[in-house]
Amino acid sequence: MDIGSKIKSLRILNGLTQEELAIRTDLTKGFISQIERDLTSPSIATLMDILEALGTDIRKFFSESKEPKVVYRKDEIVSSENEKLGNTIDWLISNAQKNSMEPILMTLKYGGTSNIEKPHQGEEFGYVLSGSVYVCLGENQYKVNKGESFYFKSDQEHYLKNNSKRNAIILWVSSPPSF
Repeated sequence: MDIGSKIKSLRILNGLTQEELAIRTDLTKGFISQIERDLTSPSIATLMDILEALGTDIRKFFSESKEPKVVYRKDEIVSSENEKLGNTIDWLISNAQKNSMEPILMTLKYGGTSNIEKPHQGEEFGYVLSGSVYVCLGENQYKVNKGESFYFKSDQEHYLKNNSKRNAIILWVSSPPSF
């Protein structure tokens, strides 16, 4: 583990200069510089003082951070069918509620609709993979066909409906998550 570069990264993340960190730890700017360049190693007590000034502790500092999940497999998709509304939702990303965006794959049967969403902060994007849908946004309706997309701010009541004779499949992304 490269202790010096990790301390430097934490210092920068905290918006501190070497001099400010030195003042908070009763060390010299030169000593902080030498630690960050791995020219010297701090004692355990000094390292603990530095980490405290940087808002962390020795356990967190040395724990290896888990690499973020990048690929989501088919068997991780969670599906939910709403027979009353005539739709099926496939959540493509597990635990997407904690992310900035939430992508779903929605299938609307003939006459099916999505839930009616009340106005909220955020934005919505969708791409129609098959069939066609109407985007109902406030008092307006916009027809979106296969191969076309929609995008709007979520500041009006909104939902999708399918008036065609065949199923419609839509890739729909909400930011922040709202599905």
